[in-house]
Amino acid sequence: MSGSDFLQLRAEQAPAKGLTGWLAGGLRTAIAAGRLAPGARLPATRLLAAELGVSRGVVVQAYQRLVDEGLADARTGSGTVVTRTASIAPRPAADRRRTLHELRLPLSTPDGIDLNLSPGVPDLAAFPRAAWLRAERAVLDRVTAADLGYGDPGGTPRLRAEVVAWLARTRAIRADADDVLVCGGVAQGQALLAQVLKGRGEAAMAAEDPGSRGTRDQLRHWGVRTEPVPIDEHGLLVGPLRATGLDTVLLTPAHQFPTGVVLAPDRRRELLAWAREGNRLILEDDYDAEHRYDRAPVAALQGSAPERVAYLGSISKSLAPGMRLGWLIAPRGMQAELLAAKHASDLGTSALPQLVLAELLTNGDYERHLRTVRARQRARRDALLAGLRAHLPRARVRGVAAGLHLLAELPSGDDVAIAERVRAEGVLVHPLSWHRLRPGPPGLVLGYAAHSPDRLTEAAARIGRVLSPR
Repeated sequence: MSGSDFLQLRAEQAPAKGLTGWLAGGLRTAIAAGRLAPGARLPATRLLAAELGVSRGVVVQAYQRLVDEGLADARTGSGTVVTRTASIAPRPAADRRRTLHELRLPLSTPDGIDLNLSPGVPDLAAFPRAAWLRAERAVLDRVTAADLGYGDPGGTPRLRAEVVAWLARTRAIRADADDVLVCGGVAQGQALLAQVLKGRGEAAMAAEDPGSRGTRDQLRHWGVRTEPVPIDEHGLLVGPLRATGLDTVLLTPAHQFPTGVVLAPDRRRELLAWAREGNRLILEDDYDAEHRYDRAPVAALQGSAPERVAYLGSISKSLAPGMRLGWLIAPRGMQAELLAAKHASDLGTSALPQLVLAELLTNGDYERHLRTVRARQRARRDALLAGLRAHLPRARVRGVAAGLHLLAELPSGDDVAIAERVRAEGVLVHPLSWHRLRPGPPGLVLGYAAHSPDRLTEAAARIGRVLSPR
């Protein structure tokens, strides 16, 4: 097999720079087109390097990119083997694409984008397929007919017990299994809370500014307005929160989105005092808490005031958002209303995925997966951070200690226009302005979990070319 047979690349077409990206792109195209089917063995690195007139190191790095992306597997004694097809989604209808863009919803294959640095996207290639399959088999070996019927809309008893034990150990949560409501990710938990609060006459809540635009849009859909409360390097400012006159606040204290700030101890105490003074409610989105790189994460707020905090978490950033599994632990005075809203919404979350996740928590595979992913994410964060320091020396980079994204604050400029120019270079990022309710300094929010270190270095270089053209 020659390089030109399946790659349709020619040595004379090789660019002067970016050889690894050129070759990796050719390999991806060959896989997507079916010229390299699952199970096909890639040529020996020395052979392909000689045919294309590049160094063996270029081929090794290109093969590693496919492995990192889950398209291939490096097997001892067998070389590098294609493991799955690179999916190219069919082009949606124009009106559907326009709707998704207007809602800021992710497209599976954005036009012209080969480096999607949208925040909140985990390393989907790292999904623990083998562990999930083992757990699924174990569950199916002992699942009963009753387990497959209409069960408790709040979740299977086994998952609720495992989740509360896990959160007690890792997040200092104080709750019983019956306090856990299993839901379709944090998004459904927020929707249920919005419906209950709206039913109680609360048509507005306070929220961090900047904060997640997607969350604000969802709350607005359910008829709940968000009032912006500024943050600084220590987190939410409680004085301005008091000034809103509102009784509910939504925040991300463990790793604030998008700045990456951790709520400081003094602010935590002040916030909890605010909640206790007037029978108020804190909605705690425990965003990215499991991805901490410098030390153990701070404990969740819920453990300090279970009667004043509704706690939200999920496996979207640790396993995959497509699993649609999360949990809500609310004050007991709200639980009956939330359970009724959940039952009215969908009768309950799918039972089998709940039981499989419970098995992963029981046998330790979930925790082992998190340890593996943290090491990979730290290397990727370091690569992007180094690239930004090299190519955007005037930017102030924040949020480096945890999570799956960085914030690059820019000295000046229109960050929406800058993001569009970066997109033209094939890199998708979020302008910080998207996540603001009030004007503020410009910036770019950059997710790093989905790409290998060399790809992130390349992304930083492209962004640098936009901001500092030569």
